[in-house]
This record gives sequence, structure tokens and C-alpha cells, in this order.
Amino acid sequence: MNDSSSPARSLSSGGERAAAGGPSSDVLVSVEGASKRFCRDLKRSLLYGLSDIAADLNPFKTGARDVALRDDEFWALRNVSCDLRRGECLGLIGRNGAGKTTLLKMLTGLIKPDTGRITIRGRVGALIALGAGFHPLLTGRENIYINGAVLGFTKREVDRQFDDIVDFAELREFIDTPVQNYSSGMQVRLGFAVAVRLIRPDVLILDEVIAVGDESFRSKCYQVVSDILGRCAVIFVSHSMAMINRLSTRVMVLSNGEAIFTGEPVAGIETYLRTIDGSDGIVHRSLGTGEAVIHRLALEDENGASVSDLHYSRPWRLCMDLTVSAAFTEYDVSVTFMSRAQELVAQCHSRANRQRLQHDGRRHRVEIAFDAQLLNPGRYWINIAVFDRSGTRHLCWEFGITQFTVVGPFIGSAPLQMLGSWHTTPLGTKSVVPSSSV
Repeated sequence: MNDSSSPARSLSSGGERAAAGGPSSDVLVSVEGASKRFCRDLKRSLLYGLSDIAADLNPFKTGARDVALRDDEFWALRNVSCDLRRGECLGLIGRNGAGKTTLLKMLTGLIKPDTGRITIRGRVGALIALGAGFHPLLTGRENIYINGAVLGFTKREVDRQFDDIVDFAELREFIDTPVQNYSSGMQVRLGFAVAVRLIRPDVLILDEVIAVGDESFRSKCYQVVSDILGRCAVIFVSHSMAMINRLSTRVMVLSNGEAIFTGEPVAGIETYLRTIDGSDGIVHRSLGTGEAVIHRLALEDENGASVSDLHYSRPWRLCMDLTVSAAFTEYDVSVTFMSRAQELVAQCHSRANRQRLQHDGRRHRVEIAFDAQLLNPGRYWINIAVFDRSGTRHLCWEFGITQFTVVGPFIGSAPLQMLGSWHTTPLGTKSVVPSSSV
């Protein structure tokens, strides 16, 4: 957790505090050309660190520090800029190692940029590392009060918020237990509760550690983020594209330390999905008895063109050239769709579709037509299994045989969207719906 209660905090590459100003008081976060370099070698990293500290403390230095890469150095973040106003939520997405956590650490002041400047106005609440800010040998109660003291709160102020923090974290039974005995999810609960209930931030910064919590607590966290968005700015990292689309007003896509896109969430998610290739995905494996062979597989759009990107809600076809041993005159085919996490999200089975697949031992083509692609936008893999009619013998089982990306303007919270026919009918009575307040 991290907090700043000063009216404005600005950190530039030289480390000096800069005067806060700007065209709009609504701009709570301003990042101007921020870059950060790291060294792969520990000994050289320590040497470079001492050299940089000495350069910053030199009263006779003139001009900006040399920021050329030295031996074994690389850019973890390079020339990133953005502004964030009150009421906006910036979703940071990118592959592991893209620079997301580095940017968050610079925003919270844990590390300073080598070039550029970061300015934050107002109080900051952050949760970017599991267990950060907690002493493992102290109890949850003691850690809450110590965090409050470090952040400048009096004991009376912490007393007023204490019950709210404990109830939100759902840790009443374990609040006097040492934090070292907490599970990862319990630590995240306590950290998030302190960040949003005690600090009451103007800027809330969340890394993907929130994903450690269970489903119900994650849902509660995202609801809190939605509720407080009107009075603060939020920056958060998530690998859930549904959550990114739900909460973000803008998205920044990072790749190899550079911001390759900043803009509307749907366009940003599509940009991110296109940067993912098969090298970090699922490995194709051929299993089964070998008594059936898939010679060719293609995904076709509604015009019959082979594609790797399928558009949400549009018709498409799966086509395969197949040979089945003449010993089996009838067979079944199962096509399953798998997410990057290797979770099965949908299936199409010939028997469930009341299809009797027959052949004469020669190579033939099987086509499966879909009226609409209803999987959530994202990247998926296809598994194809060919069975005998008993369903117990795998003549062919191609695991991760191909991959495709679904693109489109709608991203729901479930992997598969049901297509229904909707009707509304007036009932002739007027009901009073109570208003809600945040």
C-alpha cells in the first residue's frame, strides 16, 4: 500500500520535486515521457545504482543525466505518456513483462523514472504487491493501526474506520492473528480494505494481485471501484478482458515497455489480442489411436474465405478434410473450444446435434456451419476428437490443433453469450423504483 496526502506530488528523472501546475485541476495523474531502465546483472546493477545516486547528489552537475543504455541494461519502460482525470479509469493491459508493474511502481513513488516526469495530485491508495506494507509477525489489527500512523492518520481516525475495514475484508474472526498466518487471499482482502476504506484515495492504483482473492471478493472489489470512480481516478492491471471492458474508460496497451495504443477499451483489447501469438500459448499434441487423420483444417467466414479472426455474432464455418479407417463405418466428432487458461468454454458434438456421420474409408470433407460466433472476444484454441460410435475409442484426438481470435464491440463477463429472442410487454401498472446513492 502507498499513500500521498499532499496536494500534488511530482517526480522527475532527476529526482527533484517539481512545482505542481497545469491547465486543469481535474488532471490527477500526468505522465510525461516516462522511461525506466534495469540491468540484468546484479553486480553491475549495484554499481550503476551507486553511480546514479552520486550523479543526482552532485551539486555541480549541469544538464540532464545521460540515459543511454549501459552494458546489460534494457528498457523496462520507454517514453510513456498519459493524463488521467477524476472520474476516469485507465486499464493497463499487456503480456507479462510488458512494463505494467514498472509503471505502477513509478506512479506510487517506489522507483523514479530515468527520463520524463510523473505528477500526481491528491491522496493515493495502491495495492501493487502481495503483503506490501504489512509486518508478518504483527496481527491484522496492529498492521491496520501501524499503516494508519505511517499514512498520517491519528488513532482516533483509524478507530472510526476500523470496523468498516475489518467487515469489508471479512476478517473479523482472524483480525488478532499474525499476518504471516494469513493466506494470500486474506492478505489481499486486508490490503484492499485499507487502500479504499482507510485512505479514501483520490487516485487508486491496483495491480493484478487482486486476482488472488476468491470470486466473491473480486466481485466486491470491482463493485467498489465502480462506486468510487465518480470521485477519484483509477489505474488498474488485469488479464480479464471482461473486467477491463467493464471498468475502463480508456485502455493503454504496453508491449516490450512501449505504449502501442491508448484509447477506447474495445479497440485497445483488440490491439492487445493481436499482439499475442502462439509462442506463449498451448502446444498442439496429436493423441488417439491414429485410425482417423485430419489432413486439413480451416476456419471460414460467411464469404468462404479462410480467416484467423472471427467477428463476434457473425456466421462462420469450420471445415476439415478427414480420413477414417474403413473398420468404422460410422463415427462421431467432438469440437471443443478452449481458453488460454485451458478451460473448456464451449463444445459442438455431432451426436448432440443428431448427426450420423458415415463414410466409405476414403478422404472426405466435414463442414460445421455456425449461425453466429458467440464466444467473448479473445483468443481460443480448438480441440477435435473423432470417436467410434460407442464413444470410448479415440480414433483421433488433436489437442490445440489451431487457434483463432474473436473480435467485436461487445465483451461480456461470461465466456459464451447466449443469443435469445427478446420481447417486452407493458403490464399497465406503474411501479416506483427507489433511487440508489453511492
